Amino acid sequence: MTRLDSLSRGFRSKYLNFDELTAQLMAWSEAFPRFVRLRSIGESPDGRPLWLLTIGPDPDRTRPSAWIDGNMHATELCGSSVSLGIAEDLIRLHAEPESTVHGLTPSVTARLREVIVHVLPRMSPDGAECVLDSGAYCRSNPRDRRVNRAHARWISKDVDGDGVALLLRKRDAGGEFVESAEVPGLMLPRALEDAGPFYKVWPEGVIENFDGNVPDPDFLGDNDTDLNRNFPWFWAPEPEQVGAGAYPASEPEARAVVDFVSRAPEIYAWINFHTFGGVFIRPLGHQPDSKMDPRDLALYRQIAQWGESLTGYPTVSGFEEFLYEPDKPLHGDLSDFAYHQRGAVSYVVELWDFFAQLGIARRKPFVEHYAHLTREDLIKLGKWDAEHNESRVVRPWRSVLHPQLGEVEVGGLDTRVGLSNPPYEMLPLVCQQHAAHALRVIALAPSIVVESASVHAVEGELRRVDVTIANHGYLPTYVLSSAKKLPWNEPLHVDVTCDGCKLVTESETHREVGHLDGWGRGFADEESSIFFQRSRGTTGKKTMRWVVRGTGTFTLRIGSCRTGFIDKVIEVR
Repeated sequence: MTRLDSLSRGFRSKYLNFDELTAQLMAWSEAFPRFVRLRSIGESPDGRPLWLLTIGPDPDRTRPSAWIDGNMHATELCGSSVSLGIAEDLIRLHAEPESTVHGLTPSVTARLREVIVHVLPRMSPDGAECVLDSGAYCRSNPRDRRVNRAHARWISKDVDGDGVALLLRKRDAGGEFVESAEVPGLMLPRALEDAGPFYKVWPEGVIENFDGNVPDPDFLGDNDTDLNRNFPWFWAPEPEQVGAGAYPASEPEARAVVDFVSRAPEIYAWINFHTFGGVFIRPLGHQPDSKMDPRDLALYRQIAQWGESLTGYPTVSGFEEFLYEPDKPLHGDLSDFAYHQRGAVSYVVELWDFFAQLGIARRKPFVEHYAHLTREDLIKLGKWDAEHNESRVVRPWRSVLHPQLGEVEVGGLDTRVGLSNPPYEMLPLVCQQHAAHALRVIALAPSIVVESASVHAVEGELRRVDVTIANHGYLPTYVLSSAKKLPWNEPLHVDVTCDGCKLVTESETHREVGHLDGWGRGFADEESSIFFQRSRGTTGKKTMRWVVRGTGTFTLRIGSCRTGFIDKVIEVR
């Protein structure tokens, strides 16, 4: 066992609570301080730090950086596990110089060792702790600061004292559910032919402001904001967007992320981990692909190819296949914020291909998977849970006297392990597959180099300095074609200082280099036709010249806020 392996707190075999997650992050940062830094970028209302792990030597030196986050939705715990898996693989590349991971070539691992990667494994620490402790449904965070709370509503609560808050059912001739005859305890939508008994099914809890009538349950009934509707790009208030929050980045978790990344224009890639479904969701979220920058689309096609081959997951457009209501885009989405405002190659991963476990063929649009499960599909779920998941999802019902509803039963579905997240036994595979994909995306970083530098005698004391600056990375220095218009996405520039020698043209101490293309083209872009295979011109490099008088040291600082900076010292003799 290597030193790194001995530090594991078991995140590949269970879902860590906040103290365990903190211990894991601290163990890495304390063991490898040269290239692992742990900091809090904010604090949740319950006082939990928003831990950000930064991986890479010399982390204060600005250079191309990637961002990984998970568990912004409370029940989606696997996002934390996969984020930690990616972090551990990156730490291994630095801690064990001869190591490789996921079959990556030496050139790819060398590229990964040059970049910075920020990992925020748990964006909703309060919500995740609530789910782990009680099983109660929580969208993002267990809090509600709305002032309009005089209406009757459900409040999740453990009614029978068994430590978890799942569902409750009550016999009712008008009930919409019946119990499965094949899978005891599993509730199915009522069919015309069913003989009963019939049930109403509600969240386990109590009704605030109960007046004798049972209110409709709502997924945001007792927690007010969905973090993935609270980011500032394309934000819209309620009722246009349910869960939007009071204003963009009103939530401390969202605000901490926005504050940090807005000061980090060097972030070129952003992966946002969710569960469940087994799909990658890419931009655009508000328009069809016909409105997307074609070079961006080609890049995403390449990433989709890797995704399909490494994980089996398809990639879909957020607008074309993941709208809950047709032609009604989601507002305030984190991945859209990262793509449109931060100019990053961003996408969502819905981890855990639960539908494949049940043998359900892919539906189009993909979002229909979640609502179009038949009774037969649900029965498959119950049988799969018993055979492959130790019956963690379908839980027995227990009679209890409810303080408001009288005789009810509590139990039903515990979605935490097996539905919302993969079984513990499958976690290692999920972590492995998605780390393999993520590391390839991270390796796309632009890479600014001085390809050549030479000094030539002109006449007398005059010397000409020729320098060729190149981008050897896959991505261009502007990262996304659509991002070139962002005002902060400045082109490369070079600053010159002389010691001993002197520039003949003093105004050339600061010169613009311009943006440089990378070598990557994505897949099936407009330049990839089989009948016209051609390279671009010298769009990925630029040769610059200066004339100096005398001898000495000629130092260049090359870069931009987008790429970071490199230095080159040239001796003029």
